[in-house]
Amino acid sequence: MRGFGIHFIFVTILFVATTNMCLGARNITLTCFEQERLALLKFKHSVRGGYDMFSSWVGHDCCSWERVSCDGVTRNVISLHLEGAGGLKHYFPYHFKRRLSDSDEFLVSNELSTSLGELSHLRYLDLSGNDFLGSRVPEFIGSLKQLTYLNLSFANFSGIISHHIGNLSNLKNLDLSSNRLTGSIPESFESLGALEILDISSNELTGSIPTFAGKLIELDLSFNYLNGSIPKSLRKLIALEVLHLDYNELTGPIPTFPGKVTKLYLYDNYLSGSIPESIGKLADLTDLYLSNNLLSGTIPVSIGQLSKLRSLDVSRNLLEGVVFESHFANLSMLEDLNAAFNSKLMFSVSRKWLPPFQLIKIDLSSCKITNGFPNWLRNQKKLISLVLSNATISGPLPTWLRSMPIIPSIDLSHNNLSGPLTNLPNGGTYHGNVYPELFLQNNLFNESIPLSLCKRTDLYYLDLSRNKLTGKLPNCFKNLLKLRILSLTSNGLSGAVPSFIGHMSSLVVLKLNNNSFSCELPQKFWNLSSLIILDLGDNAICGKLPEWIGEKVKNLRIFRLHKNNFTGEIPQSLCLNTDLRILDIAHNKITGTIPHCLGELQGMVNNHMYISFGDDTEGVIQVMKGTAMEYTKTMQYVFNMDLSSNKLVGDIPVELTALYALVGLNLSNNHLSGRIPDNIGNMKALFSLDLSGNKLSGLIPPSIAALHFLSYLNLSNNNLSGQIPTGNQLQTLIDPSIYAGNKYLCGAPLPENCSNHEDPTATPKNKYKAANKLNMVLFGLDLTCGFATGFWGFIVVLVLKKRWRHKLFMFAEETVDKIHVAVMVRVIGMMRGNKQSYRSS
Repeated sequence: MRGFGIHFIFVTILFVATTNMCLGARNITLTCFEQERLALLKFKHSVRGGYDMFSSWVGHDCCSWERVSCDGVTRNVISLHLEGAGGLKHYFPYHFKRRLSDSDEFLVSNELSTSLGELSHLRYLDLSGNDFLGSRVPEFIGSLKQLTYLNLSFANFSGIISHHIGNLSNLKNLDLSSNRLTGSIPESFESLGALEILDISSNELTGSIPTFAGKLIELDLSFNYLNGSIPKSLRKLIALEVLHLDYNELTGPIPTFPGKVTKLYLYDNYLSGSIPESIGKLADLTDLYLSNNLLSGTIPVSIGQLSKLRSLDVSRNLLEGVVFESHFANLSMLEDLNAAFNSKLMFSVSRKWLPPFQLIKIDLSSCKITNGFPNWLRNQKKLISLVLSNATISGPLPTWLRSMPIIPSIDLSHNNLSGPLTNLPNGGTYHGNVYPELFLQNNLFNESIPLSLCKRTDLYYLDLSRNKLTGKLPNCFKNLLKLRILSLTSNGLSGAVPSFIGHMSSLVVLKLNNNSFSCELPQKFWNLSSLIILDLGDNAICGKLPEWIGEKVKNLRIFRLHKNNFTGEIPQSLCLNTDLRILDIAHNKITGTIPHCLGELQGMVNNHMYISFGDDTEGVIQVMKGTAMEYTKTMQYVFNMDLSSNKLVGDIPVELTALYALVGLNLSNNHLSGRIPDNIGNMKALFSLDLSGNKLSGLIPPSIAALHFLSYLNLSNNNLSGQIPTGNQLQTLIDPSIYAGNKYLCGAPLPENCSNHEDPTATPKNKYKAANKLNMVLFGLDLTCGFATGFWGFIVVLVLKKRWRHKLFMFAEETVDKIHVAVMVRVIGMMRGNKQSYRSS
């Protein structure tokens, strides 16, 4: 009992002491270290903006400040979460309206303050999404040796990466991506032994890939300018799972990679050689992207063993050989297959083959597909994108295709597919996040457009051009109200242009050219206010040029009515389409004068406006250099005005010479008169100029020699006169037919010599002046001859007649004496008068 009592007393005392100590601790507040607090305040004062970040940075306890974390025991600052929202501004500037200095969502500073170097216990530092105005990553960062996480991405740093970062031996995650860092990757990165994630993508780094420490799990060096080969040392990164080397300038073969890699991105480089068989040993590989390189040879069959593979992209290489069923043997997880633009690659599988996968996307464009339309696609029920363009497929669409679910994006263009369009997938309407599109151009489809196509009310893009379709557009097309692009070019469609097209207010591109459409344009077309391209050329459409072009439709950049039956004058409202860069109303019956306001089309003055709708939209046909050509890839460089083969009269407006971006101007085969504008040499971009077949007169302006890019010129069949200008680019245009049909032109390259050439176009007044000048010359010559004859005849008489000579000399002597006496008398009289005046004064 005694021992028990002593034990009880000891426990009681211990309990009381512990309780008092704990209760007392509640009254003691541990704050952060003063030195660290002052360092944080110094950093705060070194930046602008970020008001929301620092709103709580008041008081003595910095551990209670937002975005600051301290150690629970030592109260040292260990974390700074100062990520901003401004980093994206450097990559998407049009989405940010405010100036950086006015923002409260991110920090702005000329450099990163060294005060952060005093936070020696810092483990976590995130300054991403701020703006450090192109300053360098400071060296003091290398002194924060406790750091395990450092994020300086999207922070507008530039210059080289400091090698002092290699001192951060505890660093596990380093993100320097999306800056403007230059130079090579420091060799000191090999010292980052604890590093697991390294991202220095989207910079301007050069040089080769260095050796990295062996614990890396993710490595992202994409979107730089790294060169050389992929180092074999990467195989030593046994923990590596994700490798991004895409968008660099790497060369050489694909090496062997460590077996744990799950995602491998090597696209957009200059890698060569074949795809190694060792790729098939990466059992955990899910994503393999090798596109846009210089890889050659065959695709290894070992790829078929990658049972976890979901995405395979080997497009845009130089691969060849045959792809069989064995290449897909175990690819049960495959969802995305892209082998496009390998023109020597052939897909040859049995029509009875049942693939082990369910694809979501497939692109085999510009490959060779044998055995007709791929029969194995009939069991692919999840497809949202099917691209088989230019794949040498022929014959009709299979009937089983009709019962398949709707495939939102289909591209079967540039094949030899034939028959009607009735077998297109018709299993419902798509309601997803992909823009539905149907590209069937450049095939041999015939008959009329089926009514079943009207069910695709989800379509954004529809291209049926260059087929053999006939008949009228079905009325149910009016349901396709989401269409942005509608191209029916080069078919046999006929009838009036349907008025329901005017209800498709979302249309940006409308191309009905090269068909047999007739009648007048529907007035409802004024509702197509979003149109950028309108091509109705090569039809039989009639009526006057509509006033709504410019009044309602004001955004046109390409307007083509080539070879129709339009009449009337060019409306002034057309000039309101100031962005026009191609105006082609040639081969119509248009009358009147050329509006002077066409010289105000800014789209033909500035050549920086860009038109692009991707590779899926066909180009535009234009007459350049006397030949009709189709411009596709280079369409954005074409600035052309073609008003030829109409009934236009009057002068060429001098305002047209202000269209500095025009590369083609064709006013031929009209009834234009007057002179060629003197300052036509201002149109510096012209390389095709055709003014033939008019009634132009006067001299060819010398400034035409200043058109340095001019490679085609036609001034034939006019009333031009005088000497043909020479020099500069005109020296290369030596074909006499350029000036044929101008009777009074002379000089090279014509055989007529200007020295013996009469100016035929001289007016009566000019002829009078020329004749009067000749008469004056003859009169002067006669006068001279008469004077000479009279003078020398008189001298001869004096020589022969002595008596006459004496009388002449006596007469001359008496006359001189009389003159002398008269002068002296006058002088003496003046002298006497002066003396009398002097005395009287």
